[in-house]
Formats: sequence, structure tokens, C-alpha cells
Amino acid sequence: MADNIRKKLVLQNVRLSFPSLWQTETYKGNDTGKYVASFLVDKTTDAGKALPKMITEVAEQAFGKPIPKKVEYCLKDGDQQEYDGYAGMWAIKANTKYRPTVIDRQKRPVTEEDDLIYPGCYVNASLEVYSYDGQYGKRVGCSLNAIQFVRDGESFVASSGDSLSDFDVLDEASSASVTDDFDDDDSPFA
Repeated sequence: MADNIRKKLVLQNVRLSFPSLWQTETYKGNDTGKYVASFLVDKTTDAGKALPKMITEVAEQAFGKPIPKKVEYCLKDGDQQEYDGYAGMWAIKANTKYRPTVIDRQKRPVTEEDDLIYPGCYVNASLEVYSYDGQYGKRVGCSLNAIQFVRDGESFVASSGDSLSDFDVLDEASSASVTDDFDDDDSPFA
């Protein structure tokens, strides 16, 4: 058995989910100090078939055969998750303490203001899968190195319908008012 096994992984044309690339992630109100993203890989593709094998190989090299039951993995079965777009996918979560490199199709740097990277777009991702055995137990984790925008995809960001239809075009004489769609008898404040 060896510790700290590391293997480079480059994913191509995968969907981006839950990215926190410009600021460190906040989880349950606390700053994790890490930049994170999850990547969705179709299970039926060559990459989707190879990914669990690679993760298993890292675990076997690090922790031996049979792999201990209490190993935590960066790879999750999308069919076991309740998120849009996850069915039929592997979800691999990667993180880093340092802001990852983010580039466009021509390898030019991308910033948050460019509004190019969003949950649901397709990206290439440079990652490193690694083993770890420490105070939190045995893990196979994933470091996030860089992301390249590939193409647009349907956004995972929730929408409550066409919000623009809630508004009218206003002229200068418009004043403040409240419009309601409920009976005053139904109000808990009446």
C-alpha cells in the first residue's frame, strides 16, 4: 500500500455544476476556504466508463485490496442525487485552495464579469485525483486545476418562470403601488 497516490485527469465536454470559481465556497453559512466545482460525466461514454475504474484503482493502490469500507469518494452516482441533469451521470467534485485557471475556447483568461461560466455550461476540466489518509479518514479526493469553456448548455439555475412578465413598462408618472392576487380574507396579516 502507498499513500498519496496522484493521477492527472482531464475531462472533456462535461457539464459544470455547483461552481464556486470566483469566490471560495460557502457551506451552511461558513466559508470553506476552497474554490469548488462538480463535473457531470455521462456514464455511457468512454470517459464515464473509465472514471469509476480510475477512482477504484487509486483507492486500491493507496489502501489495498479489498478497499476498506469507510473510504469517502469524490465521485458520486448522479442517479442517487436529486438534482436536475444528474440522471445517467457520474458527478465528480473537485476543489482547490487557490483560484483555478479559467479560460475560454481560445485559451484567453475568463473573469466573473465575462459571464461565460455558469452551472449547466459545458467545459473541459484539468483535475488531479488523489488519495488521502488523515484525521478525517481515508479519502479519494479531487483537486481542481483549470477549466476551459467549451459551449453553452441549459442552465441549472432555478427560475420561477418568466419574471419579466411581472412588470409593465413604466413612464415617468408611475408611482408606487401594490398588486395582489389573493383575497384579503386569506391574508395572515388581516
